[in-house]
Amino acid sequence: MTSVDDTATAPDLPPVRFRPRLVLALLAVVAVVVIWISVAVLTARHTQIVSNQAELRLTLFSGNVMSELRRNSIVPQLLARDPLLTQALETGDYSGTSERLVEFRDEIGAERLMLLDRNGIAVASSDPADLGTDHRSMPYLLDALRSNATVFTTVLDDPDRPLFTYSRRIDSGTEPVGVIVTEVDLRKYERSWDGISEAVIVKDSADRVLLTTEPRWRGQTEAQALAAEPPKNTLLRALRPQLSADDPSRRVLDGQSVLRSEARIPFQGWKIVSFSTFSMVRERVVSVVALEIMAFALLAAGLFYLTSRAAERRSARLQRESDELKKLNSLLQREIAEREKAEKNLEVAELTIAQSSKLAALGEMSAAVSHELNQPLAAMKTYLAGARLLVSRQRAEEAVVSFHRINDLIDRMGAITRQLKSYASKGTDATGRVDLREATATSLAMMEPQFRQRTIRLNVGQPDRPVEVLAERFRIEQVIINLLRNAVDATRKVKEPQIDVIMAVGDHVSLTVLDNGAGIADLDSLFEPFYTTKAAGDGLGLGLAISSSIVRDLGGRLTARNRPEGGAAFEMILPRFGEDSIAAE
Repeated sequence: MTSVDDTATAPDLPPVRFRPRLVLALLAVVAVVVIWISVAVLTARHTQIVSNQAELRLTLFSGNVMSELRRNSIVPQLLARDPLLTQALETGDYSGTSERLVEFRDEIGAERLMLLDRNGIAVASSDPADLGTDHRSMPYLLDALRSNATVFTTVLDDPDRPLFTYSRRIDSGTEPVGVIVTEVDLRKYERSWDGISEAVIVKDSADRVLLTTEPRWRGQTEAQALAAEPPKNTLLRALRPQLSADDPSRRVLDGQSVLRSEARIPFQGWKIVSFSTFSMVRERVVSVVALEIMAFALLAAGLFYLTSRAAERRSARLQRESDELKKLNSLLQREIAEREKAEKNLEVAELTIAQSSKLAALGEMSAAVSHELNQPLAAMKTYLAGARLLVSRQRAEEAVVSFHRINDLIDRMGAITRQLKSYASKGTDATGRVDLREATATSLAMMEPQFRQRTIRLNVGQPDRPVEVLAERFRIEQVIINLLRNAVDATRKVKEPQIDVIMAVGDHVSLTVLDNGAGIADLDSLFEPFYTTKAAGDGLGLGLAISSSIVRDLGGRLTARNRPEGGAAFEMILPRFGEDSIAAE
């Protein structure tokens, strides 16, 4: 029995032990493949980055060298035409010539300027040490005497101080009398290249090194420069020919493999070459591979930990899900109770809002009646006082005029109450032909006592012919009076108050009321009901709201803006009365 039990349980144990080993083996294979691919991809990518960076630097270096050459190429051509230099060579009087060359050097920014006579003797120079030196065998003198153009010459006799010069012959009539020489300072670029890790050379069309970060290479060809020092170990010496043959962009320099990059300088076939090391590529690849190895090691350790804790996590997850379901059930019951309570509160709020809307409408009507009747009542009081004075002075005819005006005001008060009723119900009265000039004149007459009391300067500009609009007479006068009243209130604190009323006719008719008051503080809330900047008791803030509603009902618009010179401007735009408006009516 025992042997049977052993044979029955034995086959079940190996899979349990075999599964972690299989996972670890797969993880090791994956790690090797990933690291191998990473090394290949990262090496290629960072090598391309190094190559791109080297090419960009070479482009910048090439542009700098070319800029210096171009800047100095024009100097000999200009100096060869200088009459003072020509006269000095003709007369042999070189007093002050060197000082003139120093001035040219400082102004142009050249490295050195030198004037040679026809025998190659330096008769003037921006460097006093050159005076009297013999240059008869130098190529920049001989080549310039043979040519009618500017000649560029490179002299590498002194490896520590290469000369790059532009020279041009100076003629007197048809005979050469001397040569002007401009030295170009290209070694400053060598000094600026010392801060980079690459080795840089500039070579001419004959493959001769002109500029270099390695002075020992100057004057040699590129192949001679690279062969100047042998590799430092036997393996590299053996691989060196193979590296150069397999990949032209790879070279061995100072015992290590480098990346060669080349760019063209558009000047006499010059080229600029750099040799970049692969140390940065190796460092970046090694750092990434180290991180990958560490990540796989942590993954293997975590695999053991996750395997041992799998059952415990499942149990804990089930317990958490049970607790969360209980919490969600409790929250759902609480939310249902809150929603039922909110629905009851909403019903009460709806009833309250409906009642408040009725009270607000009633309050707005009563406030509007009070606001709009104040102006006619004030005018009636003024006319009654004037009539009483006229009767006492036995000027009955003039008193009758005042009574007629009071009667007109009473009619107007009746019209205002009708208009306010129409405003409250959002209805409109019948519109028709209205002369805006007459409506403006009537409104100005009603405001005349206030103008006279405040000594307000009033300017009215309007056309000579009737200006007919599609409107209703009393409502349009109500708007104009509101605008004038606001202008009067806005100029209370102005020493010399002024109000301008301007009427213009185009596709539409516009009436603009301008004042020189303090302006409008809040343009956005200006036309809202009950918005006012006046003190308590001076206004309810309904005038502009009513006016805006009237103008909008008439098919126009009422706008306001602040004037740059100070004050405010209100513009009322209405449609003209014509064939189109009659048809629409």
